[in-house]
Order: sequence, then C-alpha cells, then structure tokens
Amino acid sequence: MNQQAKKECFKTSVGGQALMEGIMMRGPKLICCAVRKPDGTIETKTDPVPARKAWMKIPIVRGAVAMIESLIIGYQYMMYSAQVSMGDDYDEEEEETAFEKWVGEHLGEKAEKVLLTAAAVVGGLGAILLFTVLPTLVVAALGHFVELGRWPRVLIEGVLKVGIFLTYMYLISRMKEIERVFRYHGAEHKTIACYEAGEELTVENVRKYTRFHPRCGTSFLILVVIVSVFLYSVLPWSNAGLRVVLKLLLLPLVMGISYELLKWCGRSDSVISHLVRQPGLWVQRLTVFEPEDSMIEVAIAAVKPVLPENPEEGRW
Repeated sequence: MNQQAKKECFKTSVGGQALMEGIMMRGPKLICCAVRKPDGTIETKTDPVPARKAWMKIPIVRGAVAMIESLIIGYQYMMYSAQVSMGDDYDEEEEETAFEKWVGEHLGEKAEKVLLTAAAVVGGLGAILLFTVLPTLVVAALGHFVELGRWPRVLIEGVLKVGIFLTYMYLISRMKEIERVFRYHGAEHKTIACYEAGEELTVENVRKYTRFHPRCGTSFLILVVIVSVFLYSVLPWSNAGLRVVLKLLLLPLVMGISYELLKWCGRSDSVISHLVRQPGLWVQRLTVFEPEDSMIEVAIAAVKPVLPENPEEGRW
C-alpha cells in the first residue's frame, strides 16, 4: 500500500537536519547524529536536548529563538559530520586558521564553541542581507529611474525576494556535495513519515514514503519570505535606509509568525492548512531529493535513539 493510501497514525515532533554524509535527528529528550564513515560504517553521537527556557512556551517569541538555536546547533553538527565523513583525509590542523588555533590554545573549548556560534550567526546575517536588504536596495535604485507607487514597489520587491531565494536554492542544489546533502534530506523526511505511519523502520518500509514533509526547514524559509512580503508591505518607502532598519527590527516577528504557521500546518489537515503548506512542498523539490538505500540506513540509525518510549511524548 502506498503512502498516499495510508493514513498517518499521528504527527510527531521528532525532526532533523541533513548533514555531510549524515543526518541529525532531534527527539523530545535526545539528539542523535549519524554519519557514514569512509570505511562504510555508521558512527553515531548522542547528546541531550538543550534545556527548554521559559520563553520557548511563548507563541511568536519561541519562533525567533528556535531559529537561532537551530542555526547554531545545525552548524555544530555539520562541522562534526564533515570531520567524520572525511576520516583520515580530514586534517584538523590544516582546516584551522591561525586565529582559531590561538583561541583553542589560550581560551579553551568554551571559546571554540563561541566561534562556532559566531560563524552560524554570520551565516544567518549573510542570508538576511541577501534576501531582505538586497531587494529593497534594488527597488530603491530602480525608483531613481522609473516613477513607482507604493504597491508596484511592494510587488517588485516581493518578486525579487522570491526570485533570489529560488535561484539561490537551485544553484546550490547543482553542487555535487550539496546534492548529496539534499538526498540525505529526503532520507530524513521518508524516515519520519514511516515512523508517523506506525510502520517498522526498515529500508524497504521507509523507501515507499514520500520525500516531502510539511514540517521542513525549506517550508519554514519560504514561509518567512511570504510572511515578510505581506508584513513589510506597510513599511514606508520614503527612505530606503529607514525601510531596511525597520525590516531588520521586524525580522524576529516575521520568524515567529512563520514558525507558528509551520507548527499549525504540521498538525492540521484543514483545507486552509493545505493551502498554506503548499508553497513549501513545491520548493522542497529543489532541496529534497530521492535518497539511496545507504542514506536511509543512516537516517534510521539517527532516529532510533531519539524516539520516545511512549510516542505520546513526541506528539506535535
């Protein structure tokens, strides 16, 4: 029986992230990272989930906090997976800069974690500049040559933002290394779908499920883009610099609203929720590819340690 004809038993909060030759899965209490080593074996690493702070229960606020936390944790596990997957070819001394060596020798492990956090934040800021600031500057420059009203500017900015996002996703998916990461992304989704359907986690069972999932980082990103287009439409165009500052100040609100929409789409089967999640499922065609059986094996190895004994504990 195919996945479309099979009704999900429940919707779980267990989710993950594709890595370099591996997958990180996060459950209610544990995080497990599974990586395929050069010799063909799978190495797993299990850590406790960071303690949930009080603000993680506050709607909207938890979305912005979860986004930052995901960036930091995801970057740390990505670096770990790169090291494991390269095996003997990975030379940590060569990969480190002189500054990183100095920090490690003089300031210790905590400082190195700060560096990883800073790297993740810098990467996030780069994305913000590309998708948030650049379209505004382009439209402002265009306004010097063509007389444009508010709504034409909003429309052009929105089209530019979506276009830049889709082009970026398409171009990176053409890279060999990223293409493999996106295949692991498919393995992650299929494995979660199989678990939600209540089937035994085997390669054969996982293989038949869809690679698309409503609770996906890609879906979150496209929701951020769409929500930002609507929310930023009310901001003034009198000064491009002021508009950029206001957009940056409102970004946590955009992420918070997008997060709540994603949570709602993940647990609702209403017609409206299907409409809201559809753009994310379409864009996943650029970031979620069909996996090899060996990748599904890695996904299964990553998810099993984090599954709660009582599935009710992990309901979404």
